[in-house]
Amino acid sequence: MLPGGSPPLGGTLSGTMRCPLCATEDTRVIDSRPAEGGGAIRRRRECLVCGERFTTFERPIVVATVVKRSGRREPFESEKVRRGLESALAGRPVPDGTVDDIVARIEASARGGSALVTSDELGRAVLAELRDLDEVAYLRFASVYKEFQGASDFEREAAALDRRDNDAPVL
Repeated sequence: MLPGGSPPLGGTLSGTMRCPLCATEDTRVIDSRPAEGGGAIRRRRECLVCGERFTTFERPIVVATVVKRSGRREPFESEKVRRGLESALAGRPVPDGTVDDIVARIEASARGGSALVTSDELGRAVLAELRDLDEVAYLRFASVYKEFQGASDFEREAAALDRRDNDAPVL
């Protein structure tokens, strides 16, 4: 094995890649080259049991890390974003697939760049999505995210929404 766990070209057993024909793990790499502009590695493999040749692609998986307010770090979990959105949007008239689309955009943003994102950045991203989608859901989410203490916090945030709406150009 080469550093990083890659088998040397031309040959040894991969140990983890199964043959699509006979399902054995006894395969070897016979050719390897960059693919997708260097974003992946294309490998031609041969099964040492049945002789089947097949192609695999290896792509890096970027796991975003969330830095919490306390400084603690944890892996990004799209399900947490989904639960927050679903709670805020409960009972609201939103088209099917909207939550999925928002979660996908936020996850893509979190995985971009250095893949290190703060919980504050995630919260602001959710708020930005909700602001344009549904003001009631926005206020629900904001009340938790911004830790509202009373009615005056709701009033201040609602007034900010009104100012934003009044500043928008009329088409």
